Amino acid sequence: MDGAAGFRQYVLRRQRELLRVAWLLCGDWDAAEDLVQTALAKAWLRWDRLDHDVDEDRVAHAYVRRVLVSTSHDWRSRRWRGERPTALLPEPGRDQLRQSQDERSLEVRWVLVAAVQALPPRQRAVIVLRYFDDATEADTAAALGCSVGTVKSQTSKALTALRRHPGLPELQMQGSTT
Repeated sequence: MDGAAGFRQYVLRRQRELLRVAWLLCGDWDAAEDLVQTALAKAWLRWDRLDHDVDEDRVAHAYVRRVLVSTSHDWRSRRWRGERPTALLPEPGRDQLRQSQDERSLEVRWVLVAAVQALPPRQRAVIVLRYFDDATEADTAAALGCSVGTVKSQTSKALTALRRHPGLPELQMQGSTT
């Protein structure tokens, strides 16, 4: 099914997934919503040109994912990011409090997100698509417009950088003692 009905169904089926990927790419929910909206608007302009005879959802999702990543990259190279608002403020004396499992899980998530956000844009995109969006190497390469070998090398570099991120080894040590 192509046309407006097919596009509407695609958006309803994939909007949460696209928003999650966009958030991981840019690190801000408001910017992620804008990114998804912009990517879907761009995709709509070419929706009828996509090959809907093959696997409609896979072809469409690969295209939208590529638009999402390239738009994110374009925005990153243009926008100034001197300030980064945050919803969570650090609490004094938090180290002395015994954390519940939920708090620990939230802390791990925030450290991991911060580590992913610290990666260069291309490496971040590879990690987000491969490990958070569960895309194959070939799908990731298609989304980024590069070869599978480039995806592999960027993944290797990103994983090395993540292993060296200051907060992650500390979390591994804390996790093994609790």
